[in-house]
Amino acid sequence: MSTNGTREASDGGGAGAAKEAKPRSMYIVIFSLMIAVLLAMLDNMIVGTAMPTIVGELGGLEHLSWVVTAYTLTTAASTPIWGKLGDMFGRKGVFLTSIVIFVAGSVTSGAAQTMGQLIGFRALQGLGAGGLMVGAMAIMGELVPPRERGKYMGMMAGVMSLAMIGGPLVGGTLTDHLGWRWAFYINVPLGALALAMVTTVLHLPKKPRQGRIDYLGAGLLTVGITAAVLVTSWGGTEYAWGSGTIIGLAVVAVLAIAAFPLVERRVSEPILPLGVFRNLNFTLVTVIGFLLGFVMFGAMTFLPLFQQSVQGASATNSGLLLLPVLLPMMLVSVVTGRRTTSTGKYRAYPIIGGALIPVGLFLLAQMDVGTSRVTSGLYMAVLGAGMGFLMQLTMLIAQNSVEVKDMGVASSTATLFRTIGGSFGVALMGTVFATQVKDSMRENMAGAGASGGKAAEKIMSGGAQLDADSLAKLPTRIREAYEQAVASGSHHVFLLAAGIAVFCFLAGWFIKEVPLRGAESAKAEPDGSAEPDGSAGTTEAGDAGDATDATDGSEAAEALTGKEKEPVSDGRASIKA
Repeated sequence: MSTNGTREASDGGGAGAAKEAKPRSMYIVIFSLMIAVLLAMLDNMIVGTAMPTIVGELGGLEHLSWVVTAYTLTTAASTPIWGKLGDMFGRKGVFLTSIVIFVAGSVTSGAAQTMGQLIGFRALQGLGAGGLMVGAMAIMGELVPPRERGKYMGMMAGVMSLAMIGGPLVGGTLTDHLGWRWAFYINVPLGALALAMVTTVLHLPKKPRQGRIDYLGAGLLTVGITAAVLVTSWGGTEYAWGSGTIIGLAVVAVLAIAAFPLVERRVSEPILPLGVFRNLNFTLVTVIGFLLGFVMFGAMTFLPLFQQSVQGASATNSGLLLLPVLLPMMLVSVVTGRRTTSTGKYRAYPIIGGALIPVGLFLLAQMDVGTSRVTSGLYMAVLGAGMGFLMQLTMLIAQNSVEVKDMGVASSTATLFRTIGGSFGVALMGTVFATQVKDSMRENMAGAGASGGKAAEKIMSGGAQLDADSLAKLPTRIREAYEQAVASGSHHVFLLAAGIAVFCFLAGWFIKEVPLRGAESAKAEPDGSAEPDGSAGTTEAGDAGDATDATDGSEAAEALTGKEKEPVSDGRASIKA
């Protein structure tokens, strides 16, 4: 620190600051961010296992899907808005607000007396959830320099995997022993812990941004996302794809999304600055994130169905069915995160992951009624390893491609595109799967008698509950026909996903190895990954973006010590002794 009490923002690039910060405080903040990520990931996994009990008590079976849809809609629609609000008004306050809203939604959902109330409170809960993941990633992006960020993001991926594995187990235990309401109440102590830890330990400098909130852009984006999610959620299930409702929603989505960039170019503080897409790396990892969401959520949906319907696995421990995917994904994410931190190199990982994912999906497409669980587990491990190379690395590259002032935008955009990709993936694969199962059943049961034909029609119309126990009670011919139909549907779904995943591999080759600026770096070098006419709102990923990233990372690290910063006339940061 200089004699006048002013520390240059670029002095040492943050190395000294990172070392000055109390390690215990840093770990406490990281731990609190992991709790927030756990809340966001765990909720749906826990609630899913409680749904049969909820319907049994509250009724409203015909509205059951809205318990999930309401949460998904508000989460997706609010994600980019949370990110921008954090950029404009300070990440800590916005993040704490999202935790409070999520916990409030959890309490009210647990106290719901009707299905309509539960759906409304789930929408409130989803509104808070939209800010949890984005807030955690953006704060980490501001707190930790890019070079050090890989290992922490690998840990985040591990938390996500644990939530997906343990969520159904926790949900089943809570529902059986304490009642379904505790599937929501469990979020209260976790949320309170995260709230207390962030409030007391994290002291990020407030950096209010001038300019008005882009209400029109936020409205258009919300309408576009909501309509798109409803199309993917309702198409082929609640309504036929050619119905007026689905076509109308699709038109609304297209018009809103088409009008959105026209508005964003004319406002001073756009919800989503279009200039960030002029950075090649940012655009590429956004596309990869969309494709990754497409194949990942699709695979996670149909793999358990194949295991239960064809291989006779029990649905009781549904989280364990995906262990061959999730465990390699978690291990690879942690290892690649640490390797990225130690070497600063990452370009090979998107290429390797982009190659393993289509290979794993192609192998899964070869499964049939005779495939053993060991063989399918090995195929799943290939897919999981591929996803591990990409899960958190795409977020790291996206954050490394923008200035810290746009960290929330980068985090929310990466999260949003992965979510939308997942919605489209599940919808498209679901249509392909359902069509193929019906065609296969009709073909296999063509020679069956009247009773066999009626049973087959009941299965195809979704009127039968076809878990492993129910399948075992079916006549042998019908059961075998259904198993073959599911295997055929799975083959087509995974083949489609493999073809889509090839584009991940192709996009990975165009990512440029922009040095991840470490905390010790004083200056950054240009990377040339952005177009020459890049907007003022975006810098080269290895240029001012990394320099600012490292600088703000040092400022945030110093903030953990409890010191406060004040802006000074020369634009540098000062620290009160």
